[in-house]
Amino acid sequence: MSLVNIEKQGHILKIGLNRPEKMNAMNRAMYHEIAAAYYQLQNDPELRVAVMYAEGDHFTSGLQLDDWAGVFANGKGIEPGEGELDPFHITGEGLTKPVVFAAQGICFTCGVEMMLNTDIRVAAKGTRFAQLEVKRGIFACGGATIRLQREIGWGNAQRYLLTGDEWTAEQAYQWGLIQELVEPGEQFNKAMEIAEKIAKAAPLGVQGSLKSSKIAVSEGQEVAKERLFPELRPVMASEDVKEGIQSFLERREAVFKGK
Repeated sequence: MSLVNIEKQGHILKIGLNRPEKMNAMNRAMYHEIAAAYYQLQNDPELRVAVMYAEGDHFTSGLQLDDWAGVFANGKGIEPGEGELDPFHITGEGLTKPVVFAAQGICFTCGVEMMLNTDIRVAAKGTRFAQLEVKRGIFACGGATIRLQREIGWGNAQRYLLTGDEWTAEQAYQWGLIQELVEPGEQFNKAMEIAEKIAKAAPLGVQGSLKSSKIAVSEGQEVAKERLFPELRPVMASEDVKEGIQSFLERREAVFKGK
């Protein structure tokens, strides 16, 4: 049985962790299946957005440490294989298409770190988050030490990175770490609702928005300003711009092709 359910639904790729009997603990095999799904999202021209979710009562209890000890000790870290993209974006190229994340139950360690590399987050009320690594003799190595303080502030990040304490979905919503807080069982539906809106939008516009935002975060606002209109120029020559204008004039919903 696959450890990750991967399904195309129109322009949306659904990526579902599928090891509920182990609380979706991530072993190396699961990692590589997720990495292959990310590669599929990036390289399939029909796909515009992904929804990451989990089967069962919990998103993930974290990494299966006994399966990863050798990887952490090699000095190189996690290395995706051919036809894969690192879902933590610690190594290799990152996605140019958005991912909507849906969590429930517990979402620990690698679950938080995958979430931090997504773009819109949904969580069920009562979801619990944690970076437990300091309680296991190591420190977070999937991006939490790099991204969490940017999301929730230095003090909040260190409060949980240095103690291994849990925080709640309600706290995460207050901080802006998640964007939608829903009743248990509704997190996937809400994520799909958001993804469907993204899938109907102009793909070049969505990807351009995401790219410009990421440049501003990673390279600074001045670089983002310099690249803003050069990045916009090829988009303005696209068929989708014509469709956007025409649909506005005709008072109808636009049908974008990503060209």
